[in-house]
Amino acid sequence: MEYIVSARKYRPMTFDTVVGQATLTTTLKNAVKSGKLAHAYLFCGPRGVGKTTCARIFAKAINCQHPTAEGEACGECESCQSFNEQRSLNIFELDAASNNSVEHIKTLMEQTRIPPQVGRYKVFIIDEVHMLSTAAFNAFLKTLEEPPAHVIFILATTEKHKILPTILSRCQIYDFERMTVQNTIEHLKSVAQKEGIQYEEEALAVIAEKADGGMRDALSIFDQAASFCQGNITYEKVIEDLNVLDSEYYFRIVDLALLNKVAEVMVLLNDIIGKGFDGGLLVQGLAKHVRNVMMARDPQTLPLLEVSDQQRQRYTEQARRADTRFLYQALRLMNQCDIAYRQSSNKRLLVELTLIEIAQITQPDEEGSAGRKPRQLKTLFRRLMAPQVMPKGVKPSMQPEVKSAPQVAAVAEKKQEETTTAPTVASSTAPTSPATAAQKSPRQRLSGITSSWGNLRQQSKPTKMQILPGTPGANDVDAKQEQHEFTQEELELQWMSMCIRMPQHLSGIASRMKNMNPVIAAMPAVELLVPNEIIKTEMETIKGSIVATLKQHLHNSAITLSLKVAEHLANQKILTRSEQLELMKEQNKVVGKMQEAFDLVIA
Repeated sequence: MEYIVSARKYRPMTFDTVVGQATLTTTLKNAVKSGKLAHAYLFCGPRGVGKTTCARIFAKAINCQHPTAEGEACGECESCQSFNEQRSLNIFELDAASNNSVEHIKTLMEQTRIPPQVGRYKVFIIDEVHMLSTAAFNAFLKTLEEPPAHVIFILATTEKHKILPTILSRCQIYDFERMTVQNTIEHLKSVAQKEGIQYEEEALAVIAEKADGGMRDALSIFDQAASFCQGNITYEKVIEDLNVLDSEYYFRIVDLALLNKVAEVMVLLNDIIGKGFDGGLLVQGLAKHVRNVMMARDPQTLPLLEVSDQQRQRYTEQARRADTRFLYQALRLMNQCDIAYRQSSNKRLLVELTLIEIAQITQPDEEGSAGRKPRQLKTLFRRLMAPQVMPKGVKPSMQPEVKSAPQVAAVAEKKQEETTTAPTVASSTAPTSPATAAQKSPRQRLSGITSSWGNLRQQSKPTKMQILPGTPGANDVDAKQEQHEFTQEELELQWMSMCIRMPQHLSGIASRMKNMNPVIAAMPAVELLVPNEIIKTEMETIKGSIVATLKQHLHNSAITLSLKVAEHLANQKILTRSEQLELMKEQNKVVGKMQEAFDLVIA
């Protein structure tokens, strides 16, 4: 007896036997019952979902001499018998992939003039209609719009977007759906029972997922698996025959990642690659698995899982153990890996790094391990830079002479508090008068704050100015009435720090302010010489913010700022910070050596 493949042997012969297209077949049956038939239909959808099959069933039903009450063909009349025996003269099938020229369409148009001998309609089924040339489409337009009363066209295509809009507007369009995994499994079960083949449901689920929504593909794979398994389709034999990665690996990788077991994940990856599976396919399969786990977390999204009932139960169990943040982060990392995989020259290393990062998502910040993520490194550095509290019983004299930058800052802050509470005592660090400051050269003014630049480099990332320009009440930000006296060096240090922190839209005036040198006129009045009236007018708009910032960081709520135009600076070249540094290095070689030793740069 001649062997017939399952895709042909079990091809549906009635609307009721079509799988997964209930809405569409109901519409076609109702059209047959009511007799309200269009002159042109377009069936579109993915491959192997029943477009041509439904076209044949529909053509058979509309020519049936005694259709049933449900709109099905009777299967007994002369028209049905001739169709079943493939000798019907009323139903024509044309493959547009090989008959796509104008001549073929003209020949088809000639056949439409002849009325049917048996039955009421001549039905022309044109498969893969998108393959017709533009000239053939244009030749087909007039006949498609106004065909003879006894002609019905049924067009089928997998690529609807390639068909001319003028063709689409002349047809009733039916969009076929992809086969769901559950529908495919049920159909494969019925085929296996009719063929007397034993099976495992998990094996049929693998076949259904491999078919990717096409019933014809599912039946072809089923025949292949049945031949390999010799009548007993098991899960192990199916994944071996189809070279599919066992889903157990995905479950194990996620479980190990949740426990932060990086070493075990690497061993498992090596085992997978050793079996011949590509790392990119592993990442894609793992991403699909994590997506399914995320869908299983919510009962509303649980129906979105196109898996068997047993697999759905396993996904639900793992979803209870997996945190939502872990799933989101893992999907993001795998998506980045999938994008970069093709361009990577070391593909295995890319996959390994991705799995390491996934295995560290739930790792606590306190733990340390190789391959730590940047987020955890930042947390570690922030902890190291935090001021250390001196243990009880330890005197300052017992501390080592060399202090870290945070400790120096803490000591300086403590000294400032003592100075604020203690009586003011006159010392050699008296405020510099305006005349004295004006007589200093740029090199001399810069030398006073050179020692403070190192502290600026050790500060954390600068933030924006606390008070925005033009804010009403900007001068009233001092909640504490502090009267701390500050030195010229402290003023210049905070001035430079303020210029660095200024927002991006003030970068122009900030660069100019870096070259200006504020002086203490009379404590706490500050005087600033500006080059011209234009810069003075621009600085007046942000004067309130400047004063508020100086008050906050110099701990003196009585600070005032006066802007004056320096007439004598009009013909004098103003050196930039870089030029001032070069001048200092020329006059004192120690400055250059210090810059190289400490790797200093101008902020």
